[in-house]
Amino acid sequence: MPATQFSTKERILGAAEELFAQQGFSGTSLRQVTTRADVNIAAVNYHFGSKENLVNEVFRRRMDDMSTQRLSMLRSAREQHPGALEPVLAAFVEPALALAGDRNGGGAFIRVIARAYAEKNDGLRAFLSERYGHVQRDFARALGACLPGLSKEELYWRLDFLAGALTYAMADFGLIKRPHGVDEDTHRRRAASELIRFAAAGMRA
Repeated sequence: MPATQFSTKERILGAAEELFAQQGFSGTSLRQVTTRADVNIAAVNYHFGSKENLVNEVFRRRMDDMSTQRLSMLRSAREQHPGALEPVLAAFVEPALALAGDRNGGGAFIRVIARAYAEKNDGLRAFLSERYGHVQRDFARALGACLPGLSKEELYWRLDFLAGALTYAMADFGLIKRPHGVDEDTHRRRAASELIRFAAAGMRA
């Protein structure tokens, strides 16, 4: 793809991500996106075709890489530490927290995820389920192998709670803020470690 096309597409995605984070999906118009990105509406139609496709692409450009990292770490965890719970949890948690720490728009994307939880958008939910549902299922199977005493219903409840706690940690809404003098990477690793310990205890309960 020529550099000009790439930069135009990325500008549109960046503008959409910021506006979706601030105003939500229904509260953001394509006109606002084009104004923020300094492009015309034809550019949005050319690259995405519709607002729905633009919303999906905002998620895809971040979540494809995160999902690939999660599945790679999950394979390693199962090969190197068969039956061990914490490495499976680390494979789920650490790539997501790394995404949250991405200085190139990671914070805005986390707020977009929060919007997806808060707003009823059936098209987006269907897209996310179709594209990333296999990741959730792979982790459910791996966790089930570590916790054979749990029923499928119990397992999915706990995986849901883990996803909620992880989203909260990614958004940095909590009481624990990065201490003065501690760099972002160190703080994120501490957050991952504490969440994995917490999740492991909850999963085993």
